[in-house]
Amino acid sequence: MKLEHLEYRWHQLMRRQKAPAQYIVPLWREILSAYTNTNRHYHTLEHLADLFNQADQFSTQIEDFDTLELSIWYHDIIYQCLRKDNEEKSALFAKYRLEAINYPRQKLVRCYDQINATKKHELPEKSNDLDTALLLDFDLSILGSDWSTYQKYGDKIRKEYAIFPNFLYNRGRKKVLKQFLGRPKIYQTSYYIDKYETAARANLSRELEILTSKK
Repeated sequence: MKLEHLEYRWHQLMRRQKAPAQYIVPLWREILSAYTNTNRHYHTLEHLADLFNQADQFSTQIEDFDTLELSIWYHDIIYQCLRKDNEEKSALFAKYRLEAINYPRQKLVRCYDQINATKKHELPEKSNDLDTALLLDFDLSILGSDWSTYQKYGDKIRKEYAIFPNFLYNRGRKKVLKQFLGRPKIYQTSYYIDKYETAARANLSRELEILTSKK
């Protein structure tokens, strides 16, 4: 999905929501600036495009497509490797921007909750929200890709954490990998479990083994 397609997608979304005209371009430029930051290597516009492509495939199953689309736009708007509250900050950022365009309160809260759910990539207890489940699965689909693609993803993540020496990065990365592998299931929906669960576990285990073998 090319940059102009993403920009067109943003404008169409804003028009559907009847957003005040004076906000549409500034908000787009804000998004563009965040996702093209030179410190980003994986959490970029390409990542957004991938999630939108997946969302489009499930458009008939998604209850509130516009809210889910806004959650995609804003879920990584704040991304700083030294912070542990990027998701919370991103959700709050989205809240302020959606308030500015008079987005309906109930939908705004849903967007806020969806973005916060990407912190642990787990649904809130007893939740059966398919839209949120799909968002989480879209975001983690890369884990179930072929090994070559997964390696490139891992390399990009490492670049985003370039500030950390290998021994610190490897320790933190192994912790993340073990957390995912320790779950009963990585994905939330039956489609993604069937398609990606086995491959994702194989990739995560392989990366963990590589990192463990390093001194």
